[in-house]
Amino acid sequence: MIFKRLGQGILVIWGIVSLLFLIFFALGDPTDYLVEDNADEATKQAIRAKYGLDKSVGAQYLTYLNKLSPIGTLDSLDKETVTHLAVFPTTDQAVFAIKVPGLGRSFQSNAPVARLVGQKLEGTLILAGAAILFAGFLGIFLGVIAALNQGKFWDQFILSFSVTGISAPSFFMGVLIAWLFAVKWQAWTGLSVSGYLYEPDIFSMDRRLVLQNLFMPALALGIRPLAVFIQLTRSSMIEALGSDYVRTAKAKGLSSTKIVMNHALRNALNPVLTSLTNWLASLLAGAFFIEYIFSWQGIGKLTIDALTQQDFPIIMGCALFIGIIFVIVNIVTDILYSILDPRVKLA
Repeated sequence: MIFKRLGQGILVIWGIVSLLFLIFFALGDPTDYLVEDNADEATKQAIRAKYGLDKSVGAQYLTYLNKLSPIGTLDSLDKETVTHLAVFPTTDQAVFAIKVPGLGRSFQSNAPVARLVGQKLEGTLILAGAAILFAGFLGIFLGVIAALNQGKFWDQFILSFSVTGISAPSFFMGVLIAWLFAVKWQAWTGLSVSGYLYEPDIFSMDRRLVLQNLFMPALALGIRPLAVFIQLTRSSMIEALGSDYVRTAKAKGLSSTKIVMNHALRNALNPVLTSLTNWLASLLAGAFFIEYIFSWQGIGKLTIDALTQQDFPIIMGCALFIGIIFVIVNIVTDILYSILDPRVKLA
């Protein structure tokens, strides 16, 4: 099952690369973004040759696939810059090698894309992790409250909140939260629209931790999964509370707290945990607009900045990273689901 999922994942990654190549070449030549407005044609041709943009679409496509592959060819220049484990000479100018996959270099800064993505990875992981923790703990708590008060005021109130959360897009919630907490109520909250988890300290010339900057983007990103977790927990808890083993526990005289925590909730969490792993991958991709709204230094903001400059290697690198995260999370989810519920047969 794992090898089958890995094979499907490789096909997904290949599809992402192929689709993005088609889109990028439909958008036109990025050379105009790499030179001055008054640059002559000779300068443009030199830039195209430097980044391989003078080759045919097919040749550029195969070159990029070769960079991504852990097994491929290296020319004399690549042998000096690409980390490789073993080489097998094929011609005087090229070798067949087992190598470290690469993502190329940025058109704008000429820095390795892998390094740029790695520098922004921390911010996206922190933001997505904070959002999923907020949504998970609060969603399960509110879902249990709603289930224990089925049909009553608190149940209707929590359900109304969850429906509103599902209906509102993340970018809209981001704008609304920024306006409320950083503009309307700024005098009480002390929050600003833009900021990152770390800010420079002018006294020590080092970075200082600013946790309040995480509040608004994590809240905006976590609203939708929070609403989903509420409904999943509520429906699972209602089903569990009506089961035979709960009635047996009540007949034995166990307290309501023990029945809810030790019996009903443990069995009701299976679908919630499955959904939580899927949402973690979705939040990594869905953080793009939230990061841009709050100027949060992550992969999403890096991608949008690269889009404005048609920096294709960075866009490709970020898209591939998100695709790989989805593949890994889906494989892990399948394995966890088979462990939590052995009745499920994975084919």
